[in-house]
Amino acid sequence: MHRLTLGDFELSVFSDGTYPLDGGAFFGVVPKVMWSRKVAADDKNYVTAGLNSLLIRSENPRTGRQTVLVETGMGNKLSDRMIKFYGQPAQLLDHLAAGGVAPEDVDIVINSHLHFDHCGWNTLRDKNGKIVPTFPRAQYYAPEGEWQYARHPSERDSISFISENYDPLVESGQMTLLKGDEEEEIVPGISVQTFPGHTAHMQAVIIRGHPGSSTAGKSPTSAVQSVPSSERVRPQAAPSGTTRESGALAPEGTTACYISDLIPTTAHIDLTWGMGFDLYPLQTIESKKRYYAHAIPEKWLTVFTHDPKTPWAYVERDESGKMVAKGV
Repeated sequence: MHRLTLGDFELSVFSDGTYPLDGGAFFGVVPKVMWSRKVAADDKNYVTAGLNSLLIRSENPRTGRQTVLVETGMGNKLSDRMIKFYGQPAQLLDHLAAGGVAPEDVDIVINSHLHFDHCGWNTLRDKNGKIVPTFPRAQYYAPEGEWQYARHPSERDSISFISENYDPLVESGQMTLLKGDEEEEIVPGISVQTFPGHTAHMQAVIIRGHPGSSTAGKSPTSAVQSVPSSERVRPQAAPSGTTRESGALAPEGTTACYISDLIPTTAHIDLTWGMGFDLYPLQTIESKKRYYAHAIPEKWLTVFTHDPKTPWAYVERDESGKMVAKGV
């Protein structure tokens, strides 16, 4: 488990395990002769992909006690056919338990989008086979556009959606669907913003260790707060911390971002290195430009959803202008 402190928040990465993924699909149009320098493939051309969830905890007078889980991995409801492709790692709940986190402890679950490998543990089957929320006390959040698309996906990506992961939560009112027109605050210091490319409505989760006065003091919301466009993706300045990872302060700044499948691993940080799964690859490039315009100069900690070895790092440019990942 990886853990650090970011201002008011404690951030921890919990894994649902790893799974095999075709290297060509993972890197799209990037030739193997190039991506194989960064990621090893086996004799079947499979690479290892991670399933990283981010747990955010805070307890102070401004925010109260909150436990927020970003993404819920692949879960344990894959069909036999999908298990042949991806296996069934299903380790998230065990890893949370080992870290002292029970399902009942989670107050909020945020899904960046609704592909099966990002929301699989939203629900589970009880002993009678009924689909129930895995996190019974939690309010779930997901992009409304993602849910609308998931109801009628294209032939190309219909396999990516498992309705049992989200439809029961929408029907019960336990999942709030976010419009995504503005940056939307879930609780003070934690907001979501749309970065299209992988899908049309995928949202990143932005964590600001020291939110500004425009949001400070607001109580946790059941109806999310919108942030004006002039204030989007702009963190407030604060002192840097120390450099140790476990239980230490984030060394560079006070903003972190779970960027999801826009930049799935440290091997995908170059502007043109996208996945074959991206529905809108040219938008992926534009969204990366928009993200880096803030993340690089303002030293954001980027959380990578599918990197099995490096769950978070700082993206920088070296002396030649090449993108590099600086570990924590």
